[in-house]
Amino acid sequence: MALCDAFWAAQGPVVQRDPPIKLLSPVSGFEPVSWAEDHRLAASSDKCVSVVELMCGIHSISQNMILHRSHVPLSDTACELKVGPEKQVEVVKEGLAKSKDPIVSQMLMMDRTIYPHGGRLHGVKYTSWSPLGCDEHGRCLLAVLTMDNHLAIYSSPSHLCWKPRLDLTALYGEMLNSRNYSAQNDDSHSTCSIENLDELQRRYHMQMPASMEWSGLCNKQQVQTNNACRDVNTVLLAVLMENGDVVVWQFSLPMMGKDSVVSSSTIKSGVLSPSKCTWWEYEHSGRKMSGLVVGSSDGPVKILPVNLKAVKGYFTLRQPVVLWPERDQIPVLNIKCITLFHPHQKCNCSLVVVARGPYVFWCLLIISKAGLNVHNSHITGLHSTPIISMTVSHHDGTIFTCSLDGKVKKLTVVFTDTAVKFKQEEVVLPEGVAGRRIHGISVSPNSAYLALLSSEGMLNGLHSINHTYQVQFITLKTPDEAAVELLEAQNLFRKTDLLDLVRWRILKDKAIPLAYLNNLDDKLQVTRTTYLLRLKLFLFRILYQSMEKTPSEAYWQPTQTTAKDSVVDTEAGGDADETMETSTLEEATKGGGKVCSAEVQKINIGCRIEEVEYQLLKENMKKVLSEVYLRTCITQNTCIPTKGMCDFLKNDPDGEDRTAKVLIGHIMNKMNKQTFPEYCRLCKEILPFTNCRQTECKNGHIWLRCALSYQACQNMTYRRCLLQDSIASVAEPEDSDWIRKILQGSCIYCDSPFY
Repeated sequence: MALCDAFWAAQGPVVQRDPPIKLLSPVSGFEPVSWAEDHRLAASSDKCVSVVELMCGIHSISQNMILHRSHVPLSDTACELKVGPEKQVEVVKEGLAKSKDPIVSQMLMMDRTIYPHGGRLHGVKYTSWSPLGCDEHGRCLLAVLTMDNHLAIYSSPSHLCWKPRLDLTALYGEMLNSRNYSAQNDDSHSTCSIENLDELQRRYHMQMPASMEWSGLCNKQQVQTNNACRDVNTVLLAVLMENGDVVVWQFSLPMMGKDSVVSSSTIKSGVLSPSKCTWWEYEHSGRKMSGLVVGSSDGPVKILPVNLKAVKGYFTLRQPVVLWPERDQIPVLNIKCITLFHPHQKCNCSLVVVARGPYVFWCLLIISKAGLNVHNSHITGLHSTPIISMTVSHHDGTIFTCSLDGKVKKLTVVFTDTAVKFKQEEVVLPEGVAGRRIHGISVSPNSAYLALLSSEGMLNGLHSINHTYQVQFITLKTPDEAAVELLEAQNLFRKTDLLDLVRWRILKDKAIPLAYLNNLDDKLQVTRTTYLLRLKLFLFRILYQSMEKTPSEAYWQPTQTTAKDSVVDTEAGGDADETMETSTLEEATKGGGKVCSAEVQKINIGCRIEEVEYQLLKENMKKVLSEVYLRTCITQNTCIPTKGMCDFLKNDPDGEDRTAKVLIGHIMNKMNKQTFPEYCRLCKEILPFTNCRQTECKNGHIWLRCALSYQACQNMTYRRCLLQDSIASVAEPEDSDWIRKILQGSCIYCDSPFY
C-alpha cells in the first residue's frame, strides 16, 4: 500500500485521462464546449452537437473513463425567418438587391441571414444546458442555437437518443406575426412597410438570437378547477436578440412541447450591440432575487430587472443596475454569476465575472440594510491575448480562463473586509495537451475534471495544414480529495465525476484504500443513511471488478471446444458442472497459493456485496410499506405485493429491526387477513414473493420485479437503470398518484435514473 500511495502522490492533481473524443467536423461557435449538471458534455461543430456522457461503469474493468457518445443532428434545410408574406418578401428582397443605390444593395447582399443566396451559414452558434429536473427523466434539456438563427430545445427520451421538443424560432415568429412584428405594448412600427430596408432589417434582427441562458428551477402556483392551488415546477429561458430585446420564456416541467409554455414576455434592454446574457439569482434573508446580466460588444454591462409573475419567493430590482458604464470598445465575451457566502459579512453575496478582451471584470454585490452595495474592478495582467473561454465551478467558486495562446489560468476567490481579491495560478497542462490550440474549456459539475476542446498547435513555427479537433480531459482533484467530498454528498448520480476518480484508483491499486473504508465506517456509525450504504456498495463492486481477469479472446468470437470436451460433456451430462464447482472450491480452500487466496478474497467481497444490497433492499421495502400504510383506502388493486413484502421482512435473519416489526403489525391489522395476491397474466396462477428480483408461477412463467415497487413487470415494456443495476415498471393510467410517486424514484443501488 505504501508503493500505491507514493504513486498517487507523484501524480499530482493535474493528470490527463483517456480516451480523448475526436470530433468529425471543425469547431463552431463561441464557448463550443459545455458541461451539464447530469454529466453530459456538449461540443459544437459545423455538422452537429456531439454529446458525451460520463458513466461511472460498475461492470467494466477498464481504467479509462467510460464515455457514451451521441449527437444532436442539425437540419439540412436552411432556417427561414418569417418577416411577412412569403411572396411579398421575395419581391422586396429582389428589388432591394437590384437597387441603383450601392449602399442599399451591398448592405442587403452582405447580410447572409436576410439574403442567403450568398451561401448558407453552417454550424452551431451556442448551446446551453438547463438545470437538473427539466425532462421526464429528471435530467437536463439542451438549447441549441445554429448559425442560421434557428433555436430549438432538445431532450433525450431514451438513452443516447435526442429529439427536438420545441422550436422556439417558429413559435416566436408566429407570435410576432400575430402582432404585426411590433414589440409588446408598442404599435409604433405597425404601419411600416417592409419595402424599406431599415424596417426589413428590424424585423429580422428582432428574431436573431445572440445567446440564451436557463434560469434555476422555480415554483408557480396554478389554480385548479376546484379553486385549489397547487405548485408547478417551472424554468425560465432568456433569449437575447440582436436588436437588444430579451425574450423570457417560462416552461412547466417536465417539458413535453408547446403545451409546456406558460408565458412569454419581451424586455427592452436598451443595450446596443448585445453579445451575452446570463441569469443573476441571489438569495437574501430567505427571499430570492432575480435579474438578467446583459453585456455588449462595446463594453457596458448592466443588470435588468425581470418581473416574474406568480412565481413563489422571487422579487426583483426596481430599476436597472449598471455594473460597467464605459463604452471602451472591449467586447463582453462571457458572463458568469456565482453565489458565495461572505465570511466577514456573514451573509450570501453574488459575484459577477465577465471576460472582456484579455481582462476579467468582476463585480461583488451585497445586500445590506443600506441597500445594494456594488464593488467592481478588473483583473489585469492575467493573459497577454484575449480570453476565448471562461468556465466557473459553482461547487467552490473557482474560475478558469483560457486565452488564444493556450494558457489556462485558475482564479480562486479570497474575501477581504470590504471586497474580494483573486489568487492567480497557471494550470500546468500535462504532456499531450500542452502546446495545442485550445478553443474552449468547461469544468465538470463537481470540479473533478476540466474538458478542453483543442486542435493542433504550431509545429516548428508553422501552422498545421490538417486540423483534428478533439475533447481532452484533465483532472483537477486527486482521488483522495474526491473520496472526502463523497462522504458529505447525498446522491451518487450527481457525483459521477468524483466517483470516477475513486473508481480509477481502486482499479489501479486492485484494493480499496484503508482510509476510505475507515472514514466510511465511522460515518455509518453516526448516520446510517442509505446513501452511505450505496457508496459502500459502489466501492466493493469496483473492487470486485478489479479482480476480474481480462478476457484473452474477444467476446464476439465463438468459444473453441475440442472433440474431447464435447465427449466429456455428452457422457457426464449435468455431473460435469458439479465436478468443476467441487474442484474450484477445493482449490479456493487450499492455503498458500496466490490464485487460491485471490479466489477466496473474491468470494468474500461477493458476500459483502450481497449483504449491502440486502440492507438497501430492506430499507426501500420499509419505505414502500410506509406509503402503503399512509393510504386510508383499502390496499386492494394497488399492484403493490404488500403481503409478500411483509412476509419477506419477517424472515429477516437478523430479526432486530423494530421499525419493520411495528410497521408490519400495523399493516397486517389494516389488511384484516386479506392478501390480494398477484396473478400471472398468461395462466392466471398466483405469483409468489420468494425473490425480490423475479417471480415464477407454477407453470414456469418468469416475470421480473420492479426495484421500486416490487410488483411484477408483466407489460411489454419496462425501464432499465442507467447503469443496468435494476429495472422499474412503467406507471399505468389507472395507478394512483402515490404509486406514480414511487415509480418516479431513482435506482436504489446507484441513484441513477431509469430509461
